[in-house]
Amino acid sequence: MLRLPSFTYLQPNTLALALRMKADAGPEGTYVAGGTDLYPNMKRRQQEPRTVISLMTIPELAGCGIRDGGCAVGPCVTLTDLCAHPAIRQHYDTVAHAAELVSTPLLRNMGTLGGNLCLDTRCNYYDQTYEWRKAIDFCMKKDGHICWVAPSSPRCWAVSSSDVAPVMVALGAEFRLVGPNGERIVPAARLYANDGINYLTKQPDEILAEVRLPPADGWDAVYHKLRRRGSFDFPVLGVAAWLKWDGRRVAAARVVLGGVASRPQEVVEAGAALTGTDLSDEAIGAATEAAYRPAKPLDNTDFDLSWRKQMTRVYVKAALEELRARRR
Repeated sequence: MLRLPSFTYLQPNTLALALRMKADAGPEGTYVAGGTDLYPNMKRRQQEPRTVISLMTIPELAGCGIRDGGCAVGPCVTLTDLCAHPAIRQHYDTVAHAAELVSTPLLRNMGTLGGNLCLDTRCNYYDQTYEWRKAIDFCMKKDGHICWVAPSSPRCWAVSSSDVAPVMVALGAEFRLVGPNGERIVPAARLYANDGINYLTKQPDEILAEVRLPPADGWDAVYHKLRRRGSFDFPVLGVAAWLKWDGRRVAAARVVLGGVASRPQEVVEAGAALTGTDLSDEAIGAATEAAYRPAKPLDNTDFDLSWRKQMTRVYVKAALEELRARRR
């Protein structure tokens, strides 16, 4: 049985107090919400904080409601509550759908929106017990110097496996980050970096304080997920597609892939292939090919590599055809 190491657990009731606690703890302190990602990592000694600061007792991080035409969601809202919230289900059904595809009901009862957005990158060589990793020599992401997925690479290729993050990037959501030097607003796409180790641009002492969804006006979005089983599994591929309509034509479009890189990967060429069209078969075909080309899955998750790449075509096409069917 894997056991948690000893650590100090703190429960601040304000953002200001949480920031002070993190400053006192220094690099050996970390924030936690539901803990469904952090605590298993601690059991495997992938992360070893001496001080864990809970954000679940801070009221302002748990709200959700319509504001200024859009929706403001606290990062400590559980995935279960997010799925069931009337405003999310009515105006942001794609967010609700992505959230209800995460893991299992038990973990969604504990896991939070912020936790899934900041989910640690994953890899077959990293997500193992300490003894397993030591036996083959540690990888670059923790305690070693080699990326076993790509041994000649100077960077870590651990993959982003969040379900909600690709949807947030596709929708053009914004994140409010609060730190010791004040707060800043970051577009969803800019929260992520294509590096398996430094996969967030959020600083360790910053707190994701609010998720801002854009007004539900003239756009539609879908999310499709590929995994081996119908529940529990992380995505091997996620496809978030977003369209803004101008009458019968597409005024703007975004296609974002999850599970193929260390961050949610927007394929700008795919969106460009759809813009100005009526979402014809030809436009969908062009967008599908554009999304297929940069998808370069590596041997760090489930399934055969070539098959996973082929599924990019299948899932992007299915997502766009669903959007077209909704419009008709």
